[in-house]
Amino acid sequence: MLRGSSREVAYRYGRYLTIVSRQRESVVTVHEALSALPRGRWLLAVSGGRDSMVLLDAMSRARAAEVAAVATFDHGTGPAARRACALVEREAERLGLPVITGVAAAGLPASETHWREARHRFLDSWANAMSAQVVTAHTRDDQIETVVQRLLRDAGPRGLAGMLGGGSERRVRPLLTVARAGIAAYAAACDIAYVDDPTNASLDFQRNRVRHELLPAFERATPGFSEWCWALGVRAAEWRAAVERFVDRLGVTSAAPGTVVVPVQRLAGLTAPEWDVLWPALAARVGVVMDRRGIERASAWAPRSTAGQAIPLSGEARIERTLHTYVIRSAPVEAATGTADAAPDYITDQ
Repeated sequence: MLRGSSREVAYRYGRYLTIVSRQRESVVTVHEALSALPRGRWLLAVSGGRDSMVLLDAMSRARAAEVAAVATFDHGTGPAARRACALVEREAERLGLPVITGVAAAGLPASETHWREARHRFLDSWANAMSAQVVTAHTRDDQIETVVQRLLRDAGPRGLAGMLGGGSERRVRPLLTVARAGIAAYAAACDIAYVDDPTNASLDFQRNRVRHELLPAFERATPGFSEWCWALGVRAAEWRAAVERFVDRLGVTSAAPGTVVVPVQRLAGLTAPEWDVLWPALAARVGVVMDRRGIERASAWAPRSTAGQAIPLSGEARIERTLHTYVIRSAPVEAATGTADAAPDYITDQ
């Protein structure tokens, strides 16, 4: 029987073996997640943080030939952001991958929304230029946090799907079923260098408050709460996919950029709750997000509308009624076509 210090050594060695085993399992899990991706052309969104640096390392090992470039973005938040971009540039060059760096415009407000919008514009512009899909390092924990944020905003099932809901065809999240702990184990096993952005700990931002305060408190009060949020997101995503299949069967067309056209006769007899489900799904097809008030207003207007009437949505978007169709526009005709005289025939049903 081991005694004294020998027992302690054995205990520590056992813990070491357990940790090593878990690290190896995490490496396999990450590579299996990436192997599930179809063949494609990928633009890796890499911030320099742990999760995205794991994505960079794993993609360079498993799918390097398919990587169009590595994209990193400096939000202008200070030295940590600059160090993170520099790290991404060095690692991408070391791995033999092309790298693109974007910098936020001077004076960008310090908010999650403005940072995200600026970053997305940068990524989408390069994805379009390279005919590539953006790959992000969002994890299972990110999805759970998103569901909690949507619950706090009283979102419906479409919003509660979170990142499982699909969204942009140019966004791919292969690590979305991998827990953040697994990503951390991969980083330790492969000695991944990364920069820990100090804004990740700031409670000024809602996601951080959810991550560091609300979720741990909910989990203590109701063990399994995080898994319930995950399951809720899965069910909501399944519901959202069923709605999209229904929309596909409506005969929806797009006769011009930024427009969706739906035959009126296919929507006859819809109830108010059915209109509430349909409008945000249709608007999303031209990149328009409808809030609860806008949905309710459109649902009340649509059954009573007549040819020539219209209702505004957020921004410059609108729904127009013609004799035989509803037309959702993400922008006015002048902006979409360059001239009002160039309006397509379906506007007047000729």
